[in-house]
Amino acid sequence: MRRSFKFLLRPTARQVAALAACLEDHQQLYNAALEHRRAAYAKAGVSIRYGDQSAELKHIRGDDPDGQGRWSFSSQQATLRRLDKAFAAFFERVKSGRTPGFPRFKGRGRFDTVEWPKDGDGCRWDSQPQHPTATWVRLQGVGHVRVHRHRRVSGTVKTISVKREGSRWFVVLSCADVPAGPLPATGAVAGIDLGVASLVTTSDGGQVANPQHLAATADRLGDVQRDLARKQRGSKRRRKAVARVTALHAKVCRQRLDGAHKAALALVRTYDVIAYEDLRITNMTRSASGTVEQPGRKVAQKSGLNRSILDAGWGVFLTILSHKAESAGRELIAVNPANTSRTCARCGHCAKDNRLTQAEFACTACGHTAHADVNAAINILRAGLALRQAAQAA
Repeated sequence: MRRSFKFLLRPTARQVAALAACLEDHQQLYNAALEHRRAAYAKAGVSIRYGDQSAELKHIRGDDPDGQGRWSFSSQQATLRRLDKAFAAFFERVKSGRTPGFPRFKGRGRFDTVEWPKDGDGCRWDSQPQHPTATWVRLQGVGHVRVHRHRRVSGTVKTISVKREGSRWFVVLSCADVPAGPLPATGAVAGIDLGVASLVTTSDGGQVANPQHLAATADRLGDVQRDLARKQRGSKRRRKAVARVTALHAKVCRQRLDGAHKAALALVRTYDVIAYEDLRITNMTRSASGTVEQPGRKVAQKSGLNRSILDAGWGVFLTILSHKAESAGRELIAVNPANTSRTCARCGHCAKDNRLTQAEFACTACGHTAHADVNAAINILRAGLALRQAAQAA
């Protein structure tokens, strides 16, 4: 399996300056390569490829030895590949008829990662293995940076990335051949229903609370955002206010990730087979504002629901659950979510009137009553087991 490991860096003040310079130079390289492509096509109708720009790197580095020439050649190639992937995704969206989204120039707050595509080429993980207690990563132009390694790294380190999040710096290792750690079989199966009131509801009645981290931080976040709005653009006080807003959002993100990891681990340890709704979260959280000619209905209510869904972090939770299930040897089954909350788990009658409120389900045909999320989870489990049986028969 391929897995990523993320660790906090402990750079010195001089190394922080070097890391910031490295990030800025790679950002400028990205923007210059994008401008090169735009200008060549606009003025001469010529399409510039990755190979063309990679061949020019040698001359760029030679003309700027104290700038671009300080950093790893491979990391600069990775930055050019990043731009090439952005253009490939743009053309793919054009062909499929979606909103194209042309690649944009990266401002200071939109370029936060530098990648080294091979361990040992401009970078080295565990660069001082003889040290008895600490772990270090060596980066060309920066030096040996201390790493807060809070867990063991398994597999073979393939790529190394450095990422800035607010005032913190992290190293991300992409490792191949990570061994799986299968858990003993429990014989239990479950369907799970994702919601806003409860993050997860299982078919046997268990529930995982939704902590609503963003809502809990809304008052403090509103204060710092209002303070930010009063600051003059380009001033030092504005940069400090931006840092405060960023720190609060980063804390909410870490809290959400921590809760998702704990909830997913509990499910994987308990159940051998887990069926879940194959939700289209992007479509579910689309704005209802509409257009000037055809304005949307209940826009404020839909906006609040979208915010609650995104605060719950369904997509993050499902991604983490899939990774943990693969590592533990568990089976995940994606189920079509259509009508799972309207169908009676006892008689199969499907009607809009079956679900009276957010939490109450009462079948209009047989009179069966249950918690609405538990009823939906039972339907999800039944559909998942049917898909599993059909796949085994095939």
